[in-house]
Amino acid sequence: MPLPTPRRMSWIACLPEFAAGRDTPEAFLDRCLANLETFEPQVGAFVHIEIAAARAQAQAATARWRAGAPLSRIDGMPVGIKDLIETADMPTQCGSPVYEGWRSERDAASVLALRQAGAVILGKTVTTEFAAKVPRGTRNPWDPARTPGGSSSGSAAAVGCGMLPVALGTQVIGSLLRPASYCGAYAFKPTFGAINRGGSHDALSQSAHGPIAATLADAWVTAREIADRAGGDPGYPGLLGPAELPAVRRPACVAVIETPGWKVADAAARALFEQAVAKLAADGVKVINRANHRGVALLETMLERAGYVSHALVNYESVWPLNAYRARDPGKLSGFLRDRLVEAEKMTPAEYRALLTERTAARAAHAALAGDCDALLTLCATGVAPLGIEATGDTVFNIPASYLGAPALNLPAFMLDGLPLGLQAIGPVDGDAGLFSVAGWIDAALASGVPGA
Repeated sequence: MPLPTPRRMSWIACLPEFAAGRDTPEAFLDRCLANLETFEPQVGAFVHIEIAAARAQAQAATARWRAGAPLSRIDGMPVGIKDLIETADMPTQCGSPVYEGWRSERDAASVLALRQAGAVILGKTVTTEFAAKVPRGTRNPWDPARTPGGSSSGSAAAVGCGMLPVALGTQVIGSLLRPASYCGAYAFKPTFGAINRGGSHDALSQSAHGPIAATLADAWVTAREIADRAGGDPGYPGLLGPAELPAVRRPACVAVIETPGWKVADAAARALFEQAVAKLAADGVKVINRANHRGVALLETMLERAGYVSHALVNYESVWPLNAYRARDPGKLSGFLRDRLVEAEKMTPAEYRALLTERTAARAAHAALAGDCDALLTLCATGVAPLGIEATGDTVFNIPASYLGAPALNLPAFMLDGLPLGLQAIGPVDGDAGLFSVAGWIDAALASGVPGA
């Protein structure tokens, strides 16, 4: 039986109704569970679900809202947790037989913060093996014959079809932005270090925690509620900005970056992006690019090797714990990860340091653009979700934001052949709130065509 057209479900949009007593967290959860019943048998977004516990938590949240004393703006909000992030009451299996059935019996910092804010943890969402390339069976809710992307596969699929308003994911290369693009959801990859990653199995130098969400407001408020309680990574100031969704602000100038992805992007995807940029220009936004701005041209040059450098850094930084898993039971690692480990162990510390120096230079070129433009714009994927679930799609457009350590958003701005495709906005480091301001204006200006709540 064909699936219905996916529709996202915003929690933040319901806050006035909760406060007035016309809606409740219990009723909202029921709507999510109805979507779960419709989509989950074909989509497979979850690896573990706790419905009874979620109902009890939603009931308690409903009582607090009725008493006028919610714990936070997300008190009672159903949330999914990528199965790379520890939960005390559920297994954390990292998409790998190495961790099958494993329970840490502790909450990751972000999960604890969500619980303190009253959020309802509905379940664990599917991740690829150790957030790498090997998928674990989740399908795209827009077309189950297609990939949902990776590695935050289940989180994007669940939000894209309204099983959840928000799900946590992680990104080292493209694991938040690309699946959100494929599944028609918003995604927020914060500045590196802005959200505490304690208890998450992705402690790499480009990784970030972030929400995949039904709206920009759901993404921002959830991230702030987490950061207000768990802070950022040790040594980082955490997410900066107002408690509420930053007010929209028309950008004075945006920089278009083609990146190496432009050469391999679908012609129809490039055309949609160019039409969007033309509309912004017609609305009075200055547009700069590599042809008319030396700083953009320099950044484009610096990004040419970003894919190679990023993957080499990830490989080197993954030597431990992968070598420990290989020593214990090599058969529980995929061939892809075993091959990655062999290559990574050939790299010397001096080679690693040289790669870090190259990345630092690219970050300096990006920082130099901060005074000249409000955001960088590019596609979020080379096209719509590819057919097949044996791979998760091309990461080429997602690498720059991770490489630069910069905040980035996927805006579900386009529809192509009945499938969603995202516009990506990248901001300056620690400019997360400002990015939301200009992205909110751009999102409204382009009148996002993906069905929403």
